[in-house]
Amino acid sequence: YGEVAGTILCTQLAMKYNIACNTAGGTHHAHKDFGSGFCIFNDLAIAAKYAQYTNIAKRVMIVDLDVHQGDGTASIFSEDPTVFTLSMHCVNNFPIRKQKSSRDVDLPKGMDDEGYISQLRQVLPEVIQQFKPDLVIYDAGVDIHIDDVLGMLNISDDGVFRRDLYVLDFCAKNKIPIVGVVGGGYGPIPNLVHRHMLMHRAAKLVWENLFPT
Repeated sequence: YGEVAGTILCTQLAMKYNIACNTAGGTHHAHKDFGSGFCIFNDLAIAAKYAQYTNIAKRVMIVDLDVHQGDGTASIFSEDPTVFTLSMHCVNNFPIRKQKSSRDVDLPKGMDDEGYISQLRQVLPEVIQQFKPDLVIYDAGVDIHIDDVLGMLNISDDGVFRRDLYVLDFCAKNKIPIVGVVGGGYGPIPNLVHRHMLMHRAAKLVWENLFPT
């Protein structure tokens, strides 16, 4: 329950302060009526519907950049035009049976920093302009990292940081409140702590630009 509550709290804070990041969350494999892939409750979906039910946002976009497709999220919102699901993932990775997101970007095994960032810079502005969300919920999975034991991409620490900074900064510059969650990551705990903190370091930079002292 904690990660769901944390993402809901971050949703409230993002609508007030433009940006808020959870230290957990990203349970995108959980479906409406069953869990999957280490995920029981889908905090992304619950936070999106919370924002709508409380009238703090009408159109919510979930930007899922975990290495695995956000199949649970895609399934939950497959018939809901008020929530846009973007999943940019390694096509060769889990889950074997993919769901249909609003927009799926299938990445080849072994993609490096430059190819990844180039793809992201192409697709994110396109879907933002197309959907015009009131709120973005961002799954910043670090299992895209080259050393992740369940990932199949070749993204460096710098690549992960550049990704997070681009997404957060793009939303901030376009005045779209954004919630960040840590998403997946597999390997030695000290390494994962460092990689997950990259989103929070990027958020700090974006925050300082929004509110310079």
